[in-house]
Amino acid sequence: MSFWNAFSITTRYAELPRSLFTHVNPSPLDNTRWVMWNSELAEQFGLPLIPENAPELLSAFSGDNIPSVFSPLAMKYAGHQFGSYNPDLGDGRGLLLGELADKSGVSFDLHLKGAGRTPYSRTGDGRAVLRSTIREYLCSEAMEGLNIPTTRALGMMTSDTAVFREGYETGALLIRATETHIRFGHFEHLFYSNLLIEQKLLADKVIEWHFPDCAHSAKPYAAMFSEIVDRTAYMIAQWQAVGFAHGVMNTDNMSIIGQTFDYGPFGFLDDYEPGYICNHSDYQGRYAFNQQPRIGLWNLSALAHSLSPLIDTSDLESSLAQYETQLHGYFSQLMRDKLGLYSKQEGDSRLFESMFELLSQNAVDYTRFMRSLSYLDNKDKQTVVDLFVDREAAILWLDLYLTRCELEDNGSEFRCERMRRVNPKYILRNYLAQQAIDKAQEGDFSEVEVLSTLLKSPFDEHLEFEQYAQLPPEWGKKMEISCSS
Repeated sequence: MSFWNAFSITTRYAELPRSLFTHVNPSPLDNTRWVMWNSELAEQFGLPLIPENAPELLSAFSGDNIPSVFSPLAMKYAGHQFGSYNPDLGDGRGLLLGELADKSGVSFDLHLKGAGRTPYSRTGDGRAVLRSTIREYLCSEAMEGLNIPTTRALGMMTSDTAVFREGYETGALLIRATETHIRFGHFEHLFYSNLLIEQKLLADKVIEWHFPDCAHSAKPYAAMFSEIVDRTAYMIAQWQAVGFAHGVMNTDNMSIIGQTFDYGPFGFLDDYEPGYICNHSDYQGRYAFNQQPRIGLWNLSALAHSLSPLIDTSDLESSLAQYETQLHGYFSQLMRDKLGLYSKQEGDSRLFESMFELLSQNAVDYTRFMRSLSYLDNKDKQTVVDLFVDREAAILWLDLYLTRCELEDNGSEFRCERMRRVNPKYILRNYLAQQAIDKAQEGDFSEVEVLSTLLKSPFDEHLEFEQYAQLPPEWGKKMEISCSS
């Protein structure tokens, strides 16, 4: 029996109209070999924990020998990029190999990124380079460790194939796993192409596969959109609470199930800067950190417009009108958890606002500050004050905060222990990722392995890795990252 016949593999996406995909086989790289394998995720699927123990894994995922149970295809979609509609998008360097059920029966897409040219590559070569592949592998797993909805990385391969970007780089492959790769842009493609029958079929399948409860609603499509709005609001609230900037929130990078999707020029805040721009191509700051909630609504409005043939305008507007309330509610709860405030008291909103103002005015490292507050059960408050230039203002705010904490029923030990569960000690700072990339480009993947392990449990102390919690050097602050991959 074939190795792959032991697994439940389907290609449900191929049930959709052919206007949404083209079958394409991957183009193998030279001397492809494993550099990372997510054994934790592999175990969830019943796959071997050590990929070298099953040569069939490498031959299938590298594209050297596609097993018959896979049916590779490139998805067709469209999207608004920096606010302008682009009809010519699609999987230009990625292929959906198939869908694999995990041990609980949940189906996950297995998507090979960097697999070569497709009909949607436009002028691209269809390849991914080691630099961007490492960043996506690490960040998707870092977000999972932070309990933020995200796609996952199952494995990563390097090769001897040279790929030209600004210069010659190493070609690489990433295996991405997620419940779906359907994006806002799928619906936009069908709407703007006037393929309305096909759009209804897509919506029916999305409900069947991902929102089954909506099928029982009097208005299933309206219920589906309402669910997408809520999940998007929750995801972006999580980004804002942890200080994550996505960098390129085009509608083709927005998942219909509210997962963080397509890691490109992302960045976590170092010094708290609301207007932080991590994408060096974002000249107008459209996707700055503090613009993400607004852009989330803009993108949902674009999706609503594309769904107007299926959903009454009043229902679309009603769901959109709930977005800001939902996002604010999620964000407020997340911040209460981070500050150890479990009841709601008058003046809390002003306490939050004054904290963010103080952090911004003093350019305080956001992650370090929040984590420092969670040690106040066993450290003097001077450790927090020392993070600020304006220490008098810091002392004033801290006194207000600690007075507010006294209104809670539990003591400081309980409060701080709970806070350490939601305020990470470790995040994927861009300079850490860059150091790992620099070593990897010399053939040393040890830093990638360390970061991958560390970021799976970012709330733990990991005293042996204390240096990874240090503040970044000046050269590593506010790094702007290219979309080039």
